[in-house]
Amino acid sequence: MKNPLSIKENYEFRRLYRKGKSAAGRLFILYARPRQVPGLRLGITVSVKVGGAVIRNRIRRRVRDVFRRHGSELKGGYDVIAVARGASAEAVFSPMEEELCRLMDKLEMRA
Repeated sequence: MKNPLSIKENYEFRRLYRKGKSAAGRLFILYARPRQVPGLRLGITVSVKVGGAVIRNRIRRRVRDVFRRHGSELKGGYDVIAVARGASAEAVFSPMEEELCRLMDKLEMRA
């Protein structure tokens, strides 16, 4: 699957926090809401508390890569926000991928 579209507007983030379903893990919290249009829109939140700019950008790149790899497995169109927790700063790629896939399964997003 090609790169997912980005969620950038504050009101879209607030709407997903308010109306979306959530699932939490040790590294991430996922908020998801189905949408009528097929495809994936992804928003990523990484607080300054997690680490410096290099670490925050590394986490963002890895999250985008997981959704690029597994986005074709989604049932339909979704808006998704991934919120990184502090433990994600030290995590390598494979635990991140496993947890995000587990959270997608928990939210019943994957077929």
